Amino acid sequence: MSPEFDAYDSSGRLLAEERTGDNAPPLSVSELSGLLKRTVEDRFGHVRLRGEISGFKRAASGHLYLALKDDNAVIDGVMWKGGAQRLAFQPQDGVEVIATGKLTTYPGRSKYQIVIDRMELAGEGALMALLEKLKAKLAGEGLFAPERKKALPFLPRTIGVVTSPTGAVIRDILHRLEDRCPTNVLLWPVLVQGQGAAEQVARAVRGFSAMDGSGALSRPDLVIVARGGGSIEDLWSFNEEIVVRAVADCTIPIISAVGHETDTTLCDYAADRRAPTPTAAAEMAVPVRAELLAGLSEMGLRAGRAVRRGAMQARERLEMQARLMPTPDTLLAPQRQRLDQLSDGLVSGLRHRLADARAHLGQAGGALRPALLRQHVTRASERLDRLKLRPDYLSRALSDRATAFDRVSRHFASLNPDLPLQRGYARVMAAGQLVQSVAAAQAAGQVTLHFKDGTVDATVGDEAPLLGQPLEKPVPAAISTSPRAIRKPRGTEEGQQQDLFS
Repeated sequence: MSPEFDAYDSSGRLLAEERTGDNAPPLSVSELSGLLKRTVEDRFGHVRLRGEISGFKRAASGHLYLALKDDNAVIDGVMWKGGAQRLAFQPQDGVEVIATGKLTTYPGRSKYQIVIDRMELAGEGALMALLEKLKAKLAGEGLFAPERKKALPFLPRTIGVVTSPTGAVIRDILHRLEDRCPTNVLLWPVLVQGQGAAEQVARAVRGFSAMDGSGALSRPDLVIVARGGGSIEDLWSFNEEIVVRAVADCTIPIISAVGHETDTTLCDYAADRRAPTPTAAAEMAVPVRAELLAGLSEMGLRAGRAVRRGAMQARERLEMQARLMPTPDTLLAPQRQRLDQLSDGLVSGLRHRLADARAHLGQAGGALRPALLRQHVTRASERLDRLKLRPDYLSRALSDRATAFDRVSRHFASLNPDLPLQRGYARVMAAGQLVQSVAAAQAAGQVTLHFKDGTVDATVGDEAPLLGQPLEKPVPAAISTSPRAIRKPRGTEEGQQQDLFS
């Protein structure tokens, strides 16, 4: 080690070394923080602090973090979830309280703080604690929710006022309404402080809400609940739960004008609009009539100017468009030129067409010469002569047809079923059918014999000999005839030709 490093004294030494006789060993930061924590908690195990809440915050865990301050100092504070749930009011910044607890340190930031076990409102503690408790309850039910607020009518025809008939409040409201925009006012007289005041105010609000306008009095379009300024005790009637619920349940829009600008009651939270003073409530209720008239006049003037300006701008645009548009001569010039061209072309085209027609007529006329026509007539006459009918052709055709007819006639004659009857044969018929066997004749029983000169009806018996066997002795006739059944065949009369197909 170089000599210059050995020259450092104890205050500027680079490496820490234990010196002879030193009985103060170094402490860790955690050890020192622990000593401070025990010292503070032993010395200030129970304290009561009065101060104003600042920087209030409720953590997601339910613990409360805040600071208590006065004119010269600030101390951090914490209230665990168990103690916070027992609070009878909702802490807010700016509220002066008395906190009871013990002091401790927070080693993580080298700070000391008070762990609050109980916290009360300073001054009017009991009254304010009750007010905050009721406020928290009603807010939890949604009576102060913004979505419950109703919009105020722009120009109400009738305004209902709930206030004392003898105070200066009603005179201020009437005077202000008269100055701004005169309208109908219905006064519901009530007590505004003291015993029974809250019940009367609630009854008046519910009475206005229950009106249907069918009677002599019209239903108000707007309700004003008003009272002059005073202490918290004087305004306490407008903090009563019955009044707050009546205002929240009213179906008519309500303006709360209780106290002066710095005074706040629960009625203000439940109303649709809060006015700092009764006079301000009258100003909120109606617009200024003179301003409305002036606004209407101004709107009429602006509408007229807008119409004139629009017409002027449209005229200017039309004139500009007209200047940009081409003239009729410019538009028609190409068409006129084309018409002239087509006219010239039409004349020349007609001339060419006429010339073509003359040429074609000349060609056709040259083909119509008399010699050519005579030659054509001669050829046509020759063809006509060749097509004439000659007698020898007809005679040969008739002879051929007669020969063919004779062959057909002889063939038909050979097929005539009555031709064998000329040679001594007979045809046996039964029920219109030809009998071709003995069994068929015996089965028929009654038959008809056809001869060349007529027919005979006969009955077939069982004693007839078999055909083809010789007769050994005479046998009775097996066929009996009926004389009346004999009839001649058709076409056998003298002078008549026999039908080949009968």
